[in-house]
Amino acid sequence: MSVPPLLVCAAAAALYALGGKGRVGGAGRSRRWRALAFYAGIVALLAALEPPFDTLADTSFAMHMGQHVLLLTVVPPLLLLGRPWPRMWMPFPVELRRSAARGLARGRWSAPIRLAGRTVTRPPVALALMSAAMAIWHVPSLYGAAVDGEAVHVLEHLCFVGTALLFWAPLLEAPPVRARVDHLRRAVWFGLAAVPGWILAIVLAYASSPLYPVYASLPRRAFGLSAIADQQLAAGVMWVPGSIAYTIAFVVFVYRWLEPAAATPLDPQPEELSWT
Repeated sequence: MSVPPLLVCAAAAALYALGGKGRVGGAGRSRRWRALAFYAGIVALLAALEPPFDTLADTSFAMHMGQHVLLLTVVPPLLLLGRPWPRMWMPFPVELRRSAARGLARGRWSAPIRLAGRTVTRPPVALALMSAAMAIWHVPSLYGAAVDGEAVHVLEHLCFVGTALLFWAPLLEAPPVRARVDHLRRAVWFGLAAVPGWILAIVLAYASSPLYPVYASLPRRAFGLSAIADQQLAAGVMWVPGSIAYTIAFVVFVYRWLEPAAATPLDPQPEELSWT
């Protein structure tokens, strides 16, 4: 039995709120901006995983694709702009935090864990993982299994959100992850990230027949669309809304490359970096 999305979102929001109590230093306006981004990400996650969105996804390919767009391109950057990891760690007891920190720093598995973390958050590796997740889960047989089976559907969503967090985190510099590339190269990575979605959109838009039996065989689809029209609408969702976040990020980092002295909410804030 899967954990209800409402419970997950409520727990994350509570940890974030508790972790922000009594924080000092830094710009209050910047902290409020980050908090707003995080809570917006929680709302977007809840909207994607709960009715009516989730219910419509069972009978509409386009709505299901919209769900994927939210999980890949909206929820992760909003959550990460809130710089959640150190802050959500703060409500736990001090001794537990120190023990975990010592384990990560000097434990038996600390070196392999740090190496794995550095590897999977390198932009080319993270982009490859995110693109692979998108490609694999849009194979018709697996896509159908996700629509028909709740456990498979949850696994699909975890793959999307998890790999997207790995991709967005270093490029948005969400502590403790740090980017190792300049602003121009970050813009390039965001541009490249849109390409897998475009390829999928082209395949769906120009297919002469429905590619997904799980939707083609439905006696009735949401909004009264035919199977091919629903598929073409899904292509449009992946192509246009699916590119918006990457386009915004591309423009922001090109601007930051051209104007390196310009201050933005992405600038590091020392008070967010404490883990103990």
